[in-house]
Amino acid sequence: MSKLIVTGGQKLKGEIVVEGSKNAVLPILAATVLNDGISVIKNCPRLRDVEIMFEILRKLGCKVKVEEDVVTIDSSTINSTEIPEDLAVEMRSSIIFLGPILSRLGKVTISYPGDCKILLAHFHSKIG
Repeated sequence: MSKLIVTGGQKLKGEIVVEGSKNAVLPILAATVLNDGISVIKNCPRLRDVEIMFEILRKLGCKVKVEEDVVTIDSSTINSTEIPEDLAVEMRSSIIFLGPILSRLGKVTISYPGDCKILLAHFHSKIG
């Protein structure tokens, strides 16, 4: 891991560009489900897991627009509470959709993530 060492009594100034992180952006993408509107995520890395998250969002009914490293998600159009099995098994991180979908829509159906096709879970919550 790189590090910065600062010595001396001088003021610092300048900018550091922080690269987008898959581990940071996946929960952020799942959280866009909670917003009944438009979310803009900047500095989004273009990795396979991120692309799968985009596809899950689309299957839920969200509108996803990608322009270079900026992603715009409109979740006002969500019309499904089911994460397709073929996408859920593609990555273990698909389980992070469970909370936001359940919170916003009151139910969610998801296959066990990460290539285990034994369990199909249905979750329901009482809202209100």
